[in-house]
Order: sequence, then C-alpha cells, then structure tokens
Amino acid sequence: MGVLKPRENQVEARHLLWLIGTVFSVVFVVQYFELPYGDVLSSLFSAGDIPAPGKTSLPSSDSLSKLGTMGNMTTAQGLNSSDVHAMHGIDSNAETMEGNNEGPKNDFASVMNGALDKSFGLDEDNKNVTVEKVNNSGNRSALKNASKHESSLYLENITADSNSSLGKIQEDDMALLSQRSERSGVGLISPLPALPQIISSSNTTSLTNLDPHPITLPPERSSVEEDAAHTLNKDEKAETSQKDLTLSNRSSISVPALETRPELPAVTTISEMNDLLVQSRASSRSMKPRWSSAVDKELLYAKSQIENAPIIKNDPGLHASLYRNVSVFKRSYELMENTLKVYTYREGERPVFHQPPIKGIYASEGWFMKLMQANKKFVTKNGRKAHLFYLPFSSLMLEEALYVPNSHSRKNLEQYLKNYLDMIGAKYPFWNRTGGADHFLVACHDWAPSETLKLMANSIRALCNSDIREGFKLGKDVSLPETCVRIPQNPLRQLGGKPPSQRRILAFFAGSMHGYVRPILLKYWENKDPDMKIYGRMPKAKKGTMNYIQHMKSSKYCICAKGYEVNSPRVVEAIFYECVPVIISDNFVPPFFGVLNWESFAVFILEKDIPNLKSILLSIPEKSYLEIQMRVKQVQQHFLWHAKPVKYDVFHMILHSVWYNRVLQIRVRPKQLLG
Repeated sequence: MGVLKPRENQVEARHLLWLIGTVFSVVFVVQYFELPYGDVLSSLFSAGDIPAPGKTSLPSSDSLSKLGTMGNMTTAQGLNSSDVHAMHGIDSNAETMEGNNEGPKNDFASVMNGALDKSFGLDEDNKNVTVEKVNNSGNRSALKNASKHESSLYLENITADSNSSLGKIQEDDMALLSQRSERSGVGLISPLPALPQIISSSNTTSLTNLDPHPITLPPERSSVEEDAAHTLNKDEKAETSQKDLTLSNRSSISVPALETRPELPAVTTISEMNDLLVQSRASSRSMKPRWSSAVDKELLYAKSQIENAPIIKNDPGLHASLYRNVSVFKRSYELMENTLKVYTYREGERPVFHQPPIKGIYASEGWFMKLMQANKKFVTKNGRKAHLFYLPFSSLMLEEALYVPNSHSRKNLEQYLKNYLDMIGAKYPFWNRTGGADHFLVACHDWAPSETLKLMANSIRALCNSDIREGFKLGKDVSLPETCVRIPQNPLRQLGGKPPSQRRILAFFAGSMHGYVRPILLKYWENKDPDMKIYGRMPKAKKGTMNYIQHMKSSKYCICAKGYEVNSPRVVEAIFYECVPVIISDNFVPPFFGVLNWESFAVFILEKDIPNLKSILLSIPEKSYLEIQMRVKQVQQHFLWHAKPVKYDVFHMILHSVWYNRVLQIRVRPKQLLG
C-alpha cells in the first residue's frame, strides 16, 4: 500500500467529519423527539456527570409554556367520578420520565421555588421544604408530594393572612397568583370551592379542622340530644361524598400545580334577592306545552285573577306585614283551594318512593308525601285533569338505599332517578307535554339540589338546601322549611315559649362545628359575654340546668348559623319556640320566600359581620324587637305540621308555593287562547 498523500488525507478527514456530523445529527433528532421536555444538548454531554440521587431534569418556565400546549390530560387520580376535570398541561410522558442531569434552567424545584416565593412570600425555610420535596424523588410520587405541599402552603398562607378576616380573598391577589403561575410554566388545575374564611392571624385553629368538606355534606342539623346519634352517623357516612373531597385528595394529582380559589359571585343579600325575585317574575317563563290542554286555560284564568287581586285591608287570619302582598297571597290561596288538582304517580319502588320517613331533620319531605298521598281534596286519579304532577320520591331514602359508602360517587343515585323519569315519560304523555314544567318534587336532603339540577331542570323543586349559588332558581323553585320532627305522633309538642319580658338571654346558639361559620361564631362569642349563650354541642342537661329547648324558649334571639349547607332546622325551631331567628348564612333563600316578607320577622346578618353580632342585636330598639317577636308568633301557623292539614299550615304553604310559581310561569301557544 502506498502512503497517503496530503490531499488524500484531507479528503479522508472530510469524510470522517461528515460521518461524525451525520451521526451527531441523527442522535440530536432522536433525542429531540424522545426527550421533548429535556435539554437536548445537556442530555448529550452529561454522560460524565454524576447526578445527585433522585435529581430530576424538568424544563424551564419558558420551555414549559411552549410545551404545555402539546397535549391535554385528564386526571382522575385522587378524584371521584364527578370531579374529574380536563386540563391543559404537561404531557403525560413527563410523569414517568426520570431525569439524569441538573441545571438551573431545567431544575423544576427552582421554578417552583421562585413561583411560591413570589406568590406567597415564603421564607427560606418554606422554600427549602418545597425544593427538598421535589428533589428527593425522581418519579411520579415526587410530583404528587410537591402538589400536596403547595396546596398546604397555599392554605396556610390564607390562614395566616390577617387581611382575609371574615371576607373573601382579594380577587386581584388570585389573578396575580394565576399570572405568576402561568409565567412559571405551572399548569393550573380546576380551582377549589369556596374556602373557609379565617378571621385573623391570631386564629390558631387550622383550616382543615374548621371545615374540610364545605360542600353538600348532610349536616348535623338536629339541635336536641335524641336526634344527635342518628345525625352524627349520617355525617360520618356522608363525609366521603363525591362533591366533598378532602383537601389532601384535591392535591393528590400527578401534575404539580398551584390551586386557586374560583371567582365566586358576590354575596347576595336578602334585599338583593327581593330584586332578583321581581326580575324573575317579570322575565321567567316555562316551556310552551307541546299541545293544548284545558288545564292551561284554567291556569291562565287563575293568573289573571291573581294579578288583579282585590285589595284587602283587614283579615283576621292574615297579618299584612308578614307578606309581600297579602292581597295577592289571599287570592292565590283561594284559587288553589277551588281549582288545583294534583296527580301523584303510583310508579316507583319502595323505599325510595312512597315510603317517607316522618321523623328527624329531613321530615318535611316525608310529611308532605304522607299528607299529599292521603289527600282527597287536591289529588286526582285522572292525569288529564291535573295542573301539577308530583314525583313522590324521598331524597333521604334515595341516599339511604343506594349510596355506596366511601364510593365518592352519586352517579347511581342520579341514574336511578333518570330511569324513573324515562319510565314515566314512556308510559305517560304528561312529562313530555311540558318538558316537566308542571311536575314538582319535595326534597330536604342536602344532596337533592345537585341530584335534580340537570334531570329536573324545568320542574319546580321544593328544596331545603336553597342556595342561590347552587342552582336554586328564584320564581321557579320553592324554598322548603327544614322542620325537625321528634315525635311524629305529636309534632306540636312543646310549641311556644316564654313571653318577651321573661326572655333573659340576648342570643343563643348550640350545635356541632359543621362548616366554617360556626367555628368563627364560637371564636368570637363562646364564653365571651354573659348575655351571649353561644356553645358548641351541648351535653345532656343535668337536673336543674337548662336544656337546648329551654334555652330557645328563654332567648330573645336564636342564632341560625349555617353548617355545611345554607339551610338549618334552627330557623323553623326558632319560630316554633317564638324566638326571633337571626340567620347567618350568606346566599340562603329562606322558606316560602316568594310569599313571605322575612325581613319583618327575622334578622339577617352577613357572615363577615359575626364580630359585630352583639352590637347589631343591641342596636335594635326594644319596641322594634317586640314587634318582630309578635310577628314570629303570627307567622308560626305557616310552619306547623298537623296530622290532618289545616288552613295555612306548612303542608298547604308548600303546595301553594308550588301552585303559585306554576301559575305565574304558565306560558301557552296562541291557539290555546282560542275557543
């Protein structure tokens, strides 16, 4: 072989360089597509580096922002079937990728560190905890832990923030948090529900101790010892409901993310609800019936009579100050008595249908069903003559019979109701004629609003849990009184209370610490003032001491503080014992709101004003208090159950409210007005 000449050496070198370049390009392309979230050059040249144990390579904020659009991910880990949310974020490949290099641009811990530092003002110790949690694991569990820790830091920050006392967190702070999170490349998951508002930085009660389940849990509503055990057992079983995940479960997801509080509507005061009701009456209309019926003409006639009701000045059974318009109410009630016919479906299996419980805090739905099905005045067996159609199911028995404990899902309950509606829709023409607008239900369990919101959207829903933010429609739905019946054989036992001059206690409350409002109430007023008898759960009264009922009978004002939900049996209990109800429950639509003037016989206090509770009550002149207390006694007749219904009692008031809403919403086709 001859010796290579210099020119040949140069050609050979060029070929070698070309070959190396080609290999380098191929490797570069492979790396690019195989490691879309890593630093390609860094992964090529870090072979000689010895990474620290557990170190994970994750992208900078810029690369996250660009790559976050590469795919959509649906996460179900740690969530139940109804709380799974689709979200835009890091591709799922990143969950299992184990990094083997480190660098300031690719260190996710530094990204999170900076984001948390800027968003929450964390000190160095907290920052180090976050970094350590991310860096000490190189797989999916590290991401979970980081997310959990971030959520806990978020909540701790809220708890420590003295500016959040009894008010919602500033919306601009939340917007800033969102913007900073986006700049950090951290995808935002679906937001938390309304978080409990902590009074001040001096409050040492942890947030999770206050109320880890602020949504639709069946609360302990009973206020006396004999109902306590049953209610507490229901609370324990209901704590696993699908809508009420614990905060730790909400954080248990596969992608690290900062959770933000949603933008909630402002608190709707009782005065604003009055305006909304007027607007609803003027604009709300039900679906036009698909074909004409004689009952539509009867309803139209009733509507014209109500709208042109003759003015009454004095009625011995009705006190004008209690009503929005006593003349309209009296005329509507008379028309109901003379006109209304209700068809009750016979279909439905027990115990969910036709077998209502008539004792306890959910007794309203049971008593109404029992009396409705036995009624001969209003019930008709001919559906073509009916103005209203009653769906006779018990929301309590639906939960008792079908909810699977710890299942985190109520889908089977909703499916059960859907199957029932499909069945009556196929068997009878009535549901399809109006789209369910002339059908109604009476349900007191806290889950009823969510279970019926979509299935019975057009129907009239009489609900105890009447939260204006949770789908309750003013002018269509009816706020149902939550009445605690302890002795079904004698529902009026112990009715009444002491006269005003013998009511020595200014304000009284006792109950379990459900929800976030009651702990705040106790923080400010438990054992703070001799005039304010504010307790947690009262022990069984000893001989010579006052029990719960005696306290209500001896108090001027009875505090009706919300629990997990807006409703409370204390509202009706206060009226039952002739104690002026003080309602502390933002966005609660009180019973029979479409008819009664609640501001004439009750006091409404916003949750944020709990620190001023005593001063607000003392600011009410004695003369005004006596007038309000007298009206409580006068309105009492509308909240009493009788074994045989009597005029204006709670049975008739529920039925009238459904009738009244249906009449005012009636809508017909032009041809139906002819003939």
